[in-house]
Amino acid sequence: QVQLVESGGGLVQPGGSLRLSCAASGSTFSSYTMRWYRQGPGKERELVASITSTGSDTNYADSVKGRFTVSRENAKKLVYLQMNSLKPEDTAVYYCNAERRISSITMVYWGQGTQVTVSS
Repeated sequence: QVQLVESGGGLVQPGGSLRLSCAASGSTFSSYTMRWYRQGPGKERELVASITSTGSDTNYADSVKGRFTVSRENAKKLVYLQMNSLKPEDTAVYYCNAERRISSITMVYWGQGTQVTVSS
């Protein structure tokens, strides 16, 4: 079982920066691939960024490449999303997601989300 708690959201002006954090509980955090998703007003939830269990590989949605950076600290059970050059279209609720596959079983956990609003 993994519990995820996001923090760091808020109101920021266009061009500004925010760093989201996702704190995880559970002893097997380092075995999980971690992802950040977001859901904007009237939009479907979309994958923003992912990072492998060891942090050796990351992937990003085209819309955030070059602006967002995902990272993790396994010893602290934390995942981060550094967001720079924010745009109004980045406004959304951001969710942390943990996934692990053991044989044919996939375990997926979600946080409650944190609101990011980009507006002048």
